[in-house]
Amino acid sequence: MPSTPSFRGPGTDPGTLTAVPHADQSHTTHRSASPGHPGAPRPSQVRPTPVAELADQLGIEPPAGAEGAAVTGITHDSRAVRPGDVYAALPGARLHGADFVAQAAGLGAAAVLTDPGGAERATGTGLPVLVVDDPRARMGQLAVTVYGDPGRDLLQIGITGTSGKTTTAYMIDGGLRAASAKVAEGEGGPTGLIGTVESRIGDERLKSERTTPEATDLQALFAVMRERGVRAVTMEVSSHALVLGRVDGCVFDVAVFNNLSPEHLDFHPDMEDYFRAKAQLFTSRRSRAGVVNIDDEYGKRLARESEVPVTTFSAEGHPDADWRADKAEVGPLGSVFTAVGPNGESVQASVPLPGPFNVSNALAAITALVTAGIDPQTAADGVADIPGVPGRLERVDAGQPYLAFVDYAHKPDAVESVLRAVRRVTDGKLHAVLGCGGDRDPHKRMPMGAALARLSDTAVLTSDNPRSEDPLAILATMLAGASEVPVHERGEVLLHAEREEAIAAAVARAEPGDAVLVLGKGHEQGQNIAGVVRAFDDREVLADAIRARTAEDTRRSASSHHTEQG
Repeated sequence: MPSTPSFRGPGTDPGTLTAVPHADQSHTTHRSASPGHPGAPRPSQVRPTPVAELADQLGIEPPAGAEGAAVTGITHDSRAVRPGDVYAALPGARLHGADFVAQAAGLGAAAVLTDPGGAERATGTGLPVLVVDDPRARMGQLAVTVYGDPGRDLLQIGITGTSGKTTTAYMIDGGLRAASAKVAEGEGGPTGLIGTVESRIGDERLKSERTTPEATDLQALFAVMRERGVRAVTMEVSSHALVLGRVDGCVFDVAVFNNLSPEHLDFHPDMEDYFRAKAQLFTSRRSRAGVVNIDDEYGKRLARESEVPVTTFSAEGHPDADWRADKAEVGPLGSVFTAVGPNGESVQASVPLPGPFNVSNALAAITALVTAGIDPQTAADGVADIPGVPGRLERVDAGQPYLAFVDYAHKPDAVESVLRAVRRVTDGKLHAVLGCGGDRDPHKRMPMGAALARLSDTAVLTSDNPRSEDPLAILATMLAGASEVPVHERGEVLLHAEREEAIAAAVARAEPGDAVLVLGKGHEQGQNIAGVVRAFDDREVLADAIRARTAEDTRRSASSHHTEQG
């Protein structure tokens, strides 16, 4: 591996609950997976690794039965075990993965990794059992070994921050594709993408169950990418992934930091803990070089404290930044700007998404790509050519005379930023729809309700994914936030517990030149109510509401014309 980053030219049975996917996202059968095998895709060719070699890596004595035993895969999900796997039986909040060792053994597991609490049950299977105090902390490195360290053959770019990870990842992928095509004289090699919306191996798309996959799935995914000729991968790295070891075994060539604002405070006790989790990505254990936004106060701190060399950027044009945006022009469907580099480079850039924050995301992508060794103009051209990002200020156009967008914003700062961005490009009124998720940080509900009321002409409060909570209780808290906005500063506030009705209510008020903005769920295709997930896609529901409104307007117009004629 080079010392500096560079773009290298030429319905199942029950199982361990440590692997239960997010209920808000539908399941997708992976083409890469073998028939009958659930879970993440796996490489087709894996060199067997002796169990004794894994024991040596863990610093323990080879277990009983290790002689002659070898493994060809590893998983933390008993339902996804394939013949020859190490089954990582992890302790969980309610159940222990060792409760499912019999299921794993029945599916062909060749060995078990667990802690002392699971050792006795695992030994009862007759399989070799690797026992360590914290198996989750060792699982990632074992996966690296089992799959032959696939990451070393990939240029890896990781993005962290509260907002903008997904958008920046798609933009970086666009730049990598442009660079690959240039190297291959127009043909281009496949790239990889791993994030909240999906994972991509070249042109194959796989629905994501979480922002960053578990370490076992991640290393298998890297191995599949390597097998298919992928040479560069972009991925989102969540704070959960860093704390829970999902990226253990990864050393990113370039780590990117966008921003930090209150979020996940049901997981992190405070903002300092949240920041320290993100900062892990900028240690020599996790990355080789950093790209940091110094428009953000936490970014300024990170640039000072990073263990790895940092290249800074500023969409606000801070003179101390290595890369900065100049002459930015923000439009209703996108923006153009000049990216100015540390050595006098001046690159014309554009981004096919509205909002000043997307100028920042685009500059982050260009800076990361340049840091990875890509020509600045090639990087900028690749960013400009992306078709858009699913659920991120995604335009819905059903022929209506007003703008309509869907966005994933689901935290106070993001909601405010998106509202201000759409307001900036709207000549008329702004009609916005927003809900808050249940079983998540309740402290952001009042600020989100307040932001919607303050910055919208029509603020429609509704349900998001209430999960196990009472939707009306969530709405009451949001309404309390909206009520704290002085009457003369807030728009008209409406309450519709049914999300479909809320979207229709916003559309009903839209006139030519206005904008309708549906926030919170973005790309998601399901809504979780009391543990039951029903199909629900904001983009489809919004388009249907627009078409229904258009049909009703046409009917009324025809009826009025008929009356006048009569």
